[in-house]
Amino acid sequence: MLAAESEELVRIAVTVAAEAAELVRNARDHAVTQVDTKSSETDVVTAADRASEQLVRDRLARLRPGEPVLGEEEGGTSSLDGLVWVVDPIDGTVNYLYGHPWHAVSVAAQLDGVSVAGAVIEPVSGRVWTAARGGGAFLDGRPLRVAATTRLELSLLGTGFSYDHARRLRQAEAMSRMLGRVRDIRRCGAASLDLCAVAAGWEDAYVEHGLHRWDWAAGGLIAEEAGAVVRFPGDVTDDGLGAEATFAAAPGVAEQIRAALVESGFGKV
Repeated sequence: MLAAESEELVRIAVTVAAEAAELVRNARDHAVTQVDTKSSETDVVTAADRASEQLVRDRLARLRPGEPVLGEEEGGTSSLDGLVWVVDPIDGTVNYLYGHPWHAVSVAAQLDGVSVAGAVIEPVSGRVWTAARGGGAFLDGRPLRVAATTRLELSLLGTGFSYDHARRLRQAEAMSRMLGRVRDIRRCGAASLDLCAVAAGWEDAYVEHGLHRWDWAAGGLIAEEAGAVVRFPGDVTDDGLGAEATFAAAPGVAEQIRAALVESGFGKV
């Protein structure tokens, strides 16, 4: 894909994500009174999640007619062939429900399953994270670069936990073993923003099991274009983290963190 084509896809992703972010911000007081659950009682969806995704779908149908959309709330295409839009209408819904500002709208364009353009927009702060494959990563138009960290014990590690109770406990046990090996651990509750944090050097690495494509499609590209070592669920790898792992890290500390995670049992959670 030509650079100009990727940049146009970024422009469209920003346009539709910004409109959805405005809806999410303005609808919160009403939306959080209409809450359902999905995989468990702690896995929630609000009226704003559904309205945001419908808005994105409607705008994309007008701007890019005929191109399929895969979204968290309404599903969509099962094929990754060609150009597919991947949408998380509110990443960090629990944060949104409780009034925490750490949530975002994530829109990515993937070509044959590989992200080529993406935008992650935070409704509360208004921050706009973007990337085009081969064109770099940006926060509000400013170039991003991962941290220069080289020491495991001085690394800040981001993670997340499953909604499945048993798996959540196993993840917590693995992370408890990591606590003595890194500077500290963060659990922010929005995978797209954790990946963006790696891109900005606000976290040195991020790892989580069980993410869906819409969780990492845009944020993962942003981290990669900022120089992070990345791997996503389903990647063919023998790195010991497990088939369902999403991992992004600054190159200077990536291998140390990966090895420590494996030794802590993370790949078995």
